[in-house]
Amino acid sequence: MLIGADISGAQVKDPEIKYICGDCGIVNYLAARDPIRCRACGYRIMYKARTKRLIQFEAR
Repeated sequence: MLIGADISGAQVKDPEIKYICGDCGIVNYLAARDPIRCRACGYRIMYKARTKRLIQFEAR
């Protein structure tokens, strides 16, 4: 552990989210401020990939 270390210069990076292109099917990772466009073909329809975390809904 460093005493007096300067950590104020550390930048917090936006988490990138996994998207799948609707045309070519290539996986793209996009941050919040990135343009919604496939990096391989330029297609603008992207599908958000399903999370691996368990999601449970309560039905009535």
